[in-house]
Amino acid sequence: MSRVRVAAFSLSLDGFGAGVEQSLDDPLGKRGMELHQWFFGTRTFHAMIGKPGGAQDVDDAYAVRSMHGVGAFILGRNMFGPVRGPWPDESWKGWWGDDPPYHAPTFVLTHYPRQPIVMAGGTTFHFVTEGIEAALEQARAAGGGKDVKIGGGVSTVRQYLQAGLVDELHFAISPVVLGRGEAMFEGLDLPAQGFRVTEHVATPLATHVVLAR
Repeated sequence: MSRVRVAAFSLSLDGFGAGVEQSLDDPLGKRGMELHQWFFGTRTFHAMIGKPGGAQDVDDAYAVRSMHGVGAFILGRNMFGPVRGPWPDESWKGWWGDDPPYHAPTFVLTHYPRQPIVMAGGTTFHFVTEGIEAALEQARAAGGGKDVKIGGGVSTVRQYLQAGLVDELHFAISPVVLGRGEAMFEGLDLPAQGFRVTEHVATPLATHVVLAR
């Protein structure tokens, strides 16, 4: 069976995966962009935004691994956009423009139904109202036997962890202290779920930690 993975998920030193007050101007919350500096200089990120160059270093190797072997993605609604409550119309299609970075079936958790959105590059957004297990079942069916990546945000990752549905975690811990935001580990006991650190590598902009069970 395919694995369920969290990969290339940036955290602050104090365990926050996003800042407060998400908005159109601050999609990752206040100071949330600071968590991702390790990624922005990589060749992977440059290719994602259509720029040449970028470093092929340890950070880039983890970025490449985070997408390798992934057949489908799951996102929380806040990861898809800032709209709350019932969908007012069909205009919002995500933060990423016409060609989102997923290039695979992507399942968005929501309480409000919406028709699938077919985007450029192979991404189709499907909206799932039946909960996290239904989304995972649909993602596995669409993923062709490949892994399912829980793309975020923090609340979505926590729900899958609390349900015991995650097989592997890769956090990129940035040398940033946010002080407040969306806490990843509060109330979670990862060792009790069988998680152990299997690798850790430090770079100037992040410490990459992989946990598996």
